[in-house]
Amino acid sequence: MFASVALLLVAVLLFLLLCQTQRAKNFPPGPRALPIFGNLLQLNLEESHCRSGEGKLAKRYGNVYSLFIGSRPAVVINGLEALKEALVNKAADFSGRPQDLMVNHAVQMKAHAPGVVLADYNPGWREHRRFGLTTLRNFGLGKQSMEQRILGEVLHIIKLLEQSVGKTVDPHLLFHYAASNVICQVLFARQFSYEDEFMKFSVSLFHETSKIINGRWGMIYDSLPMVRNLPLPFQKAFKMFQSAHERRLEMLAENKKTRVPGKPRHFTDCYLDELDKRGDDDSSFSEDQLCAFILDLHFAGTDTTANTLLAAFLYLMNYPQIQERCQQEIDKVLDGKDLASFEDRHQMPYVQAVIHEIQRMANTVPLSVFHCTTKDTQLMGYSIPRGTIIIPNLSSVLFEEGQWKSPHEFKPENFLNDQGEFVKPEAFMPFSAGPRMCLGEGLARMELFLTVVTLLRRFKFIWPEDAGEPDFTPLFGTTQTPKPYSMKVQLR
Repeated sequence: MFASVALLLVAVLLFLLLCQTQRAKNFPPGPRALPIFGNLLQLNLEESHCRSGEGKLAKRYGNVYSLFIGSRPAVVINGLEALKEALVNKAADFSGRPQDLMVNHAVQMKAHAPGVVLADYNPGWREHRRFGLTTLRNFGLGKQSMEQRILGEVLHIIKLLEQSVGKTVDPHLLFHYAASNVICQVLFARQFSYEDEFMKFSVSLFHETSKIINGRWGMIYDSLPMVRNLPLPFQKAFKMFQSAHERRLEMLAENKKTRVPGKPRHFTDCYLDELDKRGDDDSSFSEDQLCAFILDLHFAGTDTTANTLLAAFLYLMNYPQIQERCQQEIDKVLDGKDLASFEDRHQMPYVQAVIHEIQRMANTVPLSVFHCTTKDTQLMGYSIPRGTIIIPNLSSVLFEEGQWKSPHEFKPENFLNDQGEFVKPEAFMPFSAGPRMCLGEGLARMELFLTVVTLLRRFKFIWPEDAGEPDFTPLFGTTQTPKPYSMKVQLR
């Protein structure tokens, strides 16, 4: 009996030694990884540190360190110097996307269409990104037509808030529905009621899948491939994405009934025109890819903007002197004007500084979207093999000592020079940097400015007396969002 137990222990030890993950020569240092599990446990522990950029592992191993997601090596990049070297100076080496994570499998489903955000760094991705930038610009990005779409949605928010003057309001879904409607006007030229079933499903999809993919079950899926087909909680995300894909196919079929080729009404028509032009030339354009592209834009255009707006009013309520100073500048610049224009931002340095400081503190996408090396390369003196997962820790730059006047405090002065003029430090990269920079940055910036300015011009936002102390610690997910809160609204 004793001999059998001893043999079993020896066998287990040999197995663990054989399975032990080893770092290649000159690979970045990092914590010891467990066989099979890799650094799954450390990833859980590090979650809270990623929010503030104060990761214990970076303090111990330096700004470039490694982890193992199961048996797969990953490199975490911290600090402006290292991130610039990777994402900007050596962009071609670091702009790939890993293709075997839960988020890839969930979004692509049976269509095997990667969209744009998750597509690898290849000619198909370049074609789609170029098409996306051009089409968004042609449909009003940075133009008055886009301003009107955004302001129309903000005026609807105003009507809803006017019904709640003097009461407390939960803004959580309100901002998500509004942001979703703005991007839906670009994608489909449609505005949905906030009670519409498609609107409710879409926002629920973004909330639920974000929590699963970036939560404990998502990490288990990525670290332990052998459990992927088991009926575990991550299967919910796959079902939701499958349902979302079916709904987009239905909307595409409806759209085709009224489409006039060559006369595009929105992004979807433009893509179909491009598809007609290319014909059967084996290009990367397809209807499945269109559905994936639409999901990319809808998800990114809703979640990040809505979560930043939620952070905005959380901070503005709890820093009333900053809210009041914004309102004074807004009143002065907009005196005699019915509505704000995006161009007005140039006359509002303090409001600009406040909005950018909110983006910095909101830290909406703390770990960006994972990158992947496209070839063997070097970073800060370390050797990084092709196919290594790259995790850009944007938090580490947004809160980096030496880059900001007050890195860990909410201070609009972080974006003002001594003359009170707006300045944007190089370390401000909430949209990431390099070729993989957020496709919808321009739209997001316009939405944030017009929404904040228009609402502050009309209302005073007050932290409810019975709400207790505010908690600025966000909830972690694909995007971070403030914890649920209520706000009290008064007419000015």
